[in-house]
Amino acid sequence: MLSQESIFIGANKQTQVSDLEETTKVVAYGAGKTIALWKSMDTSHHGVFKTLKGHTAEVTCVRFVKGTDMMVSASEDFEVRVWNFPKLREGHMDEVECIQVIKHHKHTITVFAVLKNLLVVGCADGSISVWSFIEDQYVLQEEFSVQKGVFPLCLSMHEIEKTQFILAIGGTNVNVFIYSLVSNSEGVSKLEFATKLEGHEDWIKSLVFRETVPGDYLLASGSQDRYIRLWRIRTNEKIDTSEEDEKKLTLLSNKIYKFDISADVHVAINFEALIMGHDDWISSLQWHKTKLQLLTSTADTAVMVWEPDTISGIWICSSRLGELSSKGASTATGSSGGFWSCIWFTHDGKDVILTNGKTGSWRIWTSTDGLLWDQELGITGATKSVTDVAWSIDGNYLLSTSLDQTTRLFAEWKYETSGVERKTPSWCEMARPQIHGYDMLCVEPISNTRFVSGGDEKILRSFDEPKAVAQLLQKFSGIKTEHNGDLPDSAALPALGLSNKATTDVDENESDDDPDARETAETKNISSELIDELLTPPLEDQLQRHTLWPEIEKLYGHGYEISCIDVSPDRKLIATACKSNNAQHAVIRLFDAENWNQLPQVLPFHNLTITKLRFSKDNRYLLSVSRDRLWSLWERNFDNNSFVLRSFKEKPHSRIIWDADWVPLAKGLAFITASRDKTLKFWRLSKEDEATSVELENSIRFSEPVTSISVHKDLYNEKVLLAVGFESGAIRILSYTESFNDITEIDWAITPADKINRLRWSNLVENGKLLLGVGSADTSTRIYSLNISTFKD
Repeated sequence: MLSQESIFIGANKQTQVSDLEETTKVVAYGAGKTIALWKSMDTSHHGVFKTLKGHTAEVTCVRFVKGTDMMVSASEDFEVRVWNFPKLREGHMDEVECIQVIKHHKHTITVFAVLKNLLVVGCADGSISVWSFIEDQYVLQEEFSVQKGVFPLCLSMHEIEKTQFILAIGGTNVNVFIYSLVSNSEGVSKLEFATKLEGHEDWIKSLVFRETVPGDYLLASGSQDRYIRLWRIRTNEKIDTSEEDEKKLTLLSNKIYKFDISADVHVAINFEALIMGHDDWISSLQWHKTKLQLLTSTADTAVMVWEPDTISGIWICSSRLGELSSKGASTATGSSGGFWSCIWFTHDGKDVILTNGKTGSWRIWTSTDGLLWDQELGITGATKSVTDVAWSIDGNYLLSTSLDQTTRLFAEWKYETSGVERKTPSWCEMARPQIHGYDMLCVEPISNTRFVSGGDEKILRSFDEPKAVAQLLQKFSGIKTEHNGDLPDSAALPALGLSNKATTDVDENESDDDPDARETAETKNISSELIDELLTPPLEDQLQRHTLWPEIEKLYGHGYEISCIDVSPDRKLIATACKSNNAQHAVIRLFDAENWNQLPQVLPFHNLTITKLRFSKDNRYLLSVSRDRLWSLWERNFDNNSFVLRSFKEKPHSRIIWDADWVPLAKGLAFITASRDKTLKFWRLSKEDEATSVELENSIRFSEPVTSISVHKDLYNEKVLLAVGFESGAIRILSYTESFNDITEIDWAITPADKINRLRWSNLVENGKLLLGVGSADTSTRIYSLNISTFKD
């Protein structure tokens, strides 16, 4: 049976993309077009355990409905979805169903607020709709616009009295708009504009209410003007009747905004405090549940905790987490690039802060006293389409590339620091070898300590594993590296640079005068010390700065973006191709993997982009498939590494051929092609003298386009084992003897939500299981395991 081992998927760059289910401490967050569920306090660190499919575009908002077993999500697909967790009250969230899809809106849903039986939705066309939960579904009650040209960016509701609410709206305007609302089980009976709060100088990004005592509330508003404003809200007898000072400065205005929700509920709002200290936009605000403290996350890479001084009452920063921001800092230079949403809760007597950054990763800080904070291991994942995955030669770790301009390394966390095996091993991101300035498209290992990658840069780059990462992999995964002494210590990426520089290349005297060299030398020392001190796999800031692999060579020759790479099984040749719309550039270029020289021969045949290159298991043949619907077969001369075109077919497929792979040699020379025409085809090679012929032996048609395949290197019960990926994200496991046969189809609930870009079997067989790596356009990297016993009989 095939089971899910791990999911790596980053959070979307939205300010209201995440929420906490308080009973189970499960975090739900938008991840591409899916909603990822993560047990944030899981000590076994298994990360995301489920992704919910249904939305067809990026998820923008996620909120649990407090006191119920429901969750609401919204997306750029204009839909609002309501989810039900039937076993939530028993402490389980494995089962979930979508119970309602609201298709009322005609534009992207930018924000919503949910409280009790009310749902308020803000749309990118400026409209705001109010819904009541009646008879197990949300029913539309009201729809309005705040002001012409104002688009909602944040909403917050609070119940002032039973059935009587205040609705605060912020958006592309400097004012906070306040509405009064009366609602009961039968729907909304009253909705009125109450007032607008003035003072901010830029768009409002976050609003959050807090009740201090009954009848006395605080509203915090965060803006792109870098300021946080606190507003005091009082009702009935709590209202301050002292006279207003009209001469006071507008910035610190004590103007009182008064209105009535009903005949019995009177409300007064006045400006309370101005919080300054951030250097960039305020993205998210959260109040502490029991203490008068405010958490802020911002685009300046800082997370701050604010509280009033006990003597003066002035709001001061009591804790600052994250990193010091710098001018020009970006993901490519190692900066986290700011934070988007934040979550604050208590667990086992500790305060816990979670926040997601621009790299898609989640960071965790915990504190017992609210003053000293410890950073703990969070979760990581790509934020854009995962374009390629490749296992190391021995199958111990998985490499992935993504359009988010990173190459990541995942390995199983098997050992504690003492060398004792963990009770429940889990997969973690152990290194980020490449943080680039171009979208990454393909990767292939040359050895267990060396790989080559390509992307939109038109060149290929090769990397060597640094000693620091080798020690880290041995410490936590038990992966031993030969010739460890020959490896560079570590690597660093100079500011505004694209090439990772080995720290062993830095001369100590040179580092005194050269700032870049000095920075690299410092990184070397930090990286070496970090490995010994780490109690867990590296944290997000360590992944960005201290797990880079040094670049050893650039390979030039192509005129356009690299589309695919393959390395011959004997590790001597690298074959590459680039994007092309003509025969001139749709050629295969070959490089010597030992001296990096480009071979003089260029292999022309195709007319459009070559989508996949695959060397045969015996190193003799090179197979290419292309967007031009053709495949070509080249034979290698081992004496001079030249190639001769041996075979091709005029119309092997009727649509783009996305992928191809060779079958194990024990089954004879044969390969399989996968196409957008929804077919797999099995081709058999026969050789007589110098002639090589290829004939179609069998084919199978599916109900949707096939986008990726991977054939396992071994036969099982004399059967070829292959994994097949589809355009919808579905995955099937097939066998082949004289025809294709289904072994199993992976459960729809645990497959990706978008096109499978790459499937790869690991060479490693452990505990009777085979591992399958998957890269998908839904931004996820996934690892599945298949029990050998399911197909050996």
